[in-house]
Amino acid sequence: MPSLQLDIHSELLPPEKQALARAMSEEYSRIMGSDPKLMTIVIRNLPNGSIWHCTDDEPVPGTLLMCDVRVGRDRATRHRLADRLIDLITARTGVGREDIKVEFTQHTGDEMFHPFLGGFNRDWDESEASADP
Repeated sequence: MPSLQLDIHSELLPPEKQALARAMSEEYSRIMGSDPKLMTIVIRNLPNGSIWHCTDDEPVPGTLLMCDVRVGRDRATRHRLADRLIDLITARTGVGREDIKVEFTQHTGDEMFHPFLGGFNRDWDESEASADP
């Protein structure tokens, strides 16, 4: 953890996805106080007509960013992260800001297994934010 999953109706080439994933990882690590080695980012290009944002009228094409994170960050921190990730996505894909939805699911550290850590992660705490990754 964290795991970020971006479902987007824009066509991004692998180098564009890699650059976006790196930028998202850097911002996540900076804002959330986490080691970038813990990150997994999935970017899925969905065919036109595959993802919809429902409105009072007809559904419109949408973009969804799911953020599975360790519990412990306050609402303001998650808000800053959502705003910055939306900025990155709009700048690199042309998707409109209002077309992006960000959802957070918070987990304890023992809900994510990292072989390179030797097992389960630990719970996040503020001391991690001040440590050099």
